[in-house]
Amino acid sequence: MQIEQYLDALLLLMVSIAAINDLATRRIPNRLLLVGLAGALVLHGLSVDPGAALLSALGGMLLGLAIFLPFYLVRGMAAGDVKMMAVVGFFTGPADAFQIIVLTWCAGGVMALLLVVLRSRVKAALVNIGHMLFGIFVPGTKLSDTAPAQSVGSMPYGLAIAFGTIVVLVTHYG
Repeated sequence: MQIEQYLDALLLLMVSIAAINDLATRRIPNRLLLVGLAGALVLHGLSVDPGAALLSALGGMLLGLAIFLPFYLVRGMAAGDVKMMAVVGFFTGPADAFQIIVLTWCAGGVMALLLVVLRSRVKAALVNIGHMLFGIFVPGTKLSDTAPAQSVGSMPYGLAIAFGTIVVLVTHYG
């Protein structure tokens, strides 16, 4: 088995555990992400070209962090989701991380719409989106000024990240 297959197997295991835990507790354990990150670091270090593998891993991690961190800063996403996407990016590198991010956004959007509609929270969700957009697009706005009026409920975004990751992994082998 090649290093890439070990990486994919470990990544699949990590996102599956994270998704199940997020569904059950609305938390993604830091310990799980650290173990995944350490495993990926070791496997990248054992690859044929460890320098290139680690550089690509760092690129994927930075991409995941850079794209998800702004959502955390405007209170649109939890810190565990940001950390999970950064670790997923470390496993995959930037090209696959970008595909995972796009698929995650699609899955997360569908999940959010379903939850908002099922909870009858459409009006509150639209108000909250307005607050977030205001904080992003109006210069000089403090984060405290963009706090949502009320939460429409938490969402296990780790499930969406796992979905995006699994779809990309399946396309590698399918």
